[in-house]
Amino acid sequence: MADPNDDEAAIVDAVASALASEREGDSSPVEARKLEGGQIGSAHRVDLADGSRLVAKVGETPLSVEAYMLRTLACESTLPVPDVYHVDDDLLVLEFVAGSTDHDAAVARDAADHLAALHDRSADAFGLERDTLTGPVRQPNPWTDSWIDFYREHRLEHVQRLALADGALPSRLAERLDAVAADLEGLIEEPDAPALIHGDAWTTNVLSADGSVTAFLDPATYYAHPEIELAYVDWTGTFGDPFFDRYRESRPLDSEFFDRRRYVYRLYPLLVHVLLFGGEYVQRLEVTLDRLGY
Repeated sequence: MADPNDDEAAIVDAVASALASEREGDSSPVEARKLEGGQIGSAHRVDLADGSRLVAKVGETPLSVEAYMLRTLACESTLPVPDVYHVDDDLLVLEFVAGSTDHDAAVARDAADHLAALHDRSADAFGLERDTLTGPVRQPNPWTDSWIDFYREHRLEHVQRLALADGALPSRLAERLDAVAADLEGLIEEPDAPALIHGDAWTTNVLSADGSVTAFLDPATYYAHPEIELAYVDWTGTFGDPFFDRYRESRPLDSEFFDRRRYVYRLYPLLVHVLLFGGEYVQRLEVTLDRLGY
């Protein structure tokens, strides 16, 4: 087994090389420590000689995609995200943002304000100019005029095919998912306009301090129906009623979302988790299909 100190030394060397021509002052990295969490590579806090800190991510999944998503959010919205200092497919160097992943009601309300503002950013169609990632799983984003078609073809059916090919999804559940996909016109609605979403706003991807969000991390960005973002927040239990009550002050959200549509949108992250982790998520997918009557 490799010595973990050797790994951290390699991080220090890689960051030093990356920053050599990109930052001024005494910014030589002196120490790296692995941080918890993260599916797209491993994250490390890097302490610099001048007392400042950075975050370095390394891994097999192309990290340039994450950098693209962070820069898209920074350019197209006011959502607080870390600055990108250096990127290639093997190394991503980010601004270090302090904060906790313990979120109270004040943070929930602040997150609702941020996401409502993000969802006001629109485009002419659903998708994005390039494919993105959710965790390590590719998200196809071809520009599509219909949200229902986009969700059916590029979210549900796409991951269903991956999970079937991997052997993670039982064929009996695939058949039930086919029935949902065929009925989507009666289960979800077209939004007034495509909305820019973070795409992976759950507890450990939100940092907060003193009742406010300090940063949203690890996005899975594209233009979508904003309800898919809200359904994910609900499914992960990231924020409760204070979040949704505050969000509704800015953007409408009717009872049908809670009664039915959130479960239709829950199918996508469930499929991703079936593909990545199997186990309990197969049962949770089945329970959700039962709830929907399929």
